[in-house]
Amino acid sequence: MDRQQRFVPALVALAGGVAAVAGSYATVGDSPAFVAAPIANATVTLAPSVLVTFAITVLGDLGIKLAYVLGLGLTAVALGIVAGAARVAATRAGRPLAGPVVATVAVGLVAAALSGSAASAVGAAVGTALVATVVTLGTAPDGESAADSRRAVLAGVAALSVGVLAVGGRRVFRTPPDDDDLPPIPDDVAAMLDDAESKSLAVEGLEPLVSDHFYTVDIANVDPRPAREDWSLRIHGAVGQETTYTAADIDAMEHEHRFETLRCVGETLNGRKLDTAVWTGVPLMDLLAAADLQGDYVMLRAADGFYEEFPVDALETGFLAVGMNGRPLPRPHGAPARALIPGHWGEINVKWLTEVEILDEPATGYWEKRGWHGTGPVNTVAKLWAENRLDDGRMEVAGPAYAGTRGIERVEVSTDGGATWNDADLSDPLPADDVWRQWVYRYDPPDGAHEVVVRATDGLGTLQPRDERRAYPSGPSGWVSTTIEP
Repeated sequence: MDRQQRFVPALVALAGGVAAVAGSYATVGDSPAFVAAPIANATVTLAPSVLVTFAITVLGDLGIKLAYVLGLGLTAVALGIVAGAARVAATRAGRPLAGPVVATVAVGLVAAALSGSAASAVGAAVGTALVATVVTLGTAPDGESAADSRRAVLAGVAALSVGVLAVGGRRVFRTPPDDDDLPPIPDDVAAMLDDAESKSLAVEGLEPLVSDHFYTVDIANVDPRPAREDWSLRIHGAVGQETTYTAADIDAMEHEHRFETLRCVGETLNGRKLDTAVWTGVPLMDLLAAADLQGDYVMLRAADGFYEEFPVDALETGFLAVGMNGRPLPRPHGAPARALIPGHWGEINVKWLTEVEILDEPATGYWEKRGWHGTGPVNTVAKLWAENRLDDGRMEVAGPAYAGTRGIERVEVSTDGGATWNDADLSDPLPADDVWRQWVYRYDPPDGAHEVVVRATDGLGTLQPRDERRAYPSGPSGWVSTTIEP
């Protein structure tokens, strides 16, 4: 057997691993039961802090996608090794024809151990079995070299076919959410959404005050999916009375609706991980009152293993959100319940919240262990998201401005690189403490290229710092600028 033919069994085994991953996805989708979920998530949670920081600050969303692809690849390789080893074992035992069956069973067992799901394991086993069947039926004994080459081609085609069918099938046959099956948006939320729409500036390229697409950031590549009927929130630690709430308990309480803006500590200075929604839920202090808090610090813990610590005083205005924009809280945003801590970076607004632990002494949160310091109040920022040339020859620049609970008092724009400044027009404020505002400025542009700079003053009269600072470790800051060509 030449060198090329030696790799054929490995390629066949890898094709079986790829098909196993695809078969699992066809069965359970991107749920936590997906066979690749634990390995894909581990590529993030077990990665060195320096690599995670590089991915966040340099690669952004691409870093998460690459980690997910890496997780899929590692899973396929692991299941391929299982399938290949099983076939080798069957051959050495003098039963080569039993190899495909042994490989299928072995992959199914390993998939069950990884996913904890019978459906996911069956899907993975079927994927491997399809590849093994195609390879076995399509390989005639017409010469070792020709047969081996045909096996490699057939394995690749079979694995690719399973993958295409898995992805395509889920897209074609999945049932999209039907608005008719959802409860109607409450009148008071609808009125808030209408108010936000009426106050939004009519600027091309600028999101409305209630965001069309709210950003998501997670520590895992596959989000958890806690069953609402099994969910509970445990309040424990330095408390006089440990307390637990179920979803039914929360439903029985009087709910409030709040505008709330979130900003990611790891975004770029002019990035777009800054959004606003109308959230529905109950004040956290209403839940904590019965527990009799006796500590000065709190650790929030989530179903995905995330945890974050901060002073307990920040809970005074905290909120347990169970709805978003008049609908039940979506899974990517923490269903069935998440925390909202006004004025703080997004990282402590813990999603999939399951525990509130009161502490006597400060502890270290998930991101703090990795060198970040993003639990404190957000930095003031004015972003520049829209640049439009108007029909009358003027330029229009616009964006959002945000300073947490301090609010935004003023936004200024310079069209000459910071030499002179003019006030921008601001959107009317939304009725909330922790929300952004929009700004717009229109001017007659000079003949040549010019630098536009924007800065904000918060509600306390403090001008945002000029010097630019990258996101790591305490969030980005500085004046946003761009060069506009003639």
